[in-house]
Amino acid sequence: MIFNRSWYNRAGVERVMGFSTPAEQEDFLREVPLFEEMLVGSGIRLVKVWLDVSKAEQAQRLDERKDDPLKVLKSSPLDEFAQPRWGDYSAARDEMLRRTDTAQAPWVCVKADHKKTARLNIIRHLIKALADADLAQTVEPPDPQVLFPFEIAALSDGRLCP
Repeated sequence: MIFNRSWYNRAGVERVMGFSTPAEQEDFLREVPLFEEMLVGSGIRLVKVWLDVSKAEQAQRLDERKDDPLKVLKSSPLDEFAQPRWGDYSAARDEMLRRTDTAQAPWVCVKADHKKTARLNIIRHLIKALADADLAQTVEPPDPQVLFPFEIAALSDGRLCP
């Protein structure tokens, strides 16, 4: 099972945009580690991937969505709030990562400004984490400058975008 930012919207978008109450957000953040522990305890292999994009790259991608017919369907009315609320989104991300990263269900973070590099490293990580050992040993490990296990220090040492 692969979880990414979308499953954690209660702790991110909903928090920043006021789509859920502080009590609902707190319930979610308290219960997520318990739920994930239950999944892992039942034998499900859980991989959590945080794709980290810089503010400048996000601005460029949002801009491209406006005019590119292949990307226009990705746009949302919420896009106009993304850049002005960057700090709020970053604070929500930081709390979500701190509170939902556990030994049983750790996050891996991916510097994702360069899509191809990010994707190749994610594929390597997934093969190493989930594939048969014979296959996994034939694949290079992910570049630790691109994909790395989350740790609290990453919030302040420049590995994650502010």
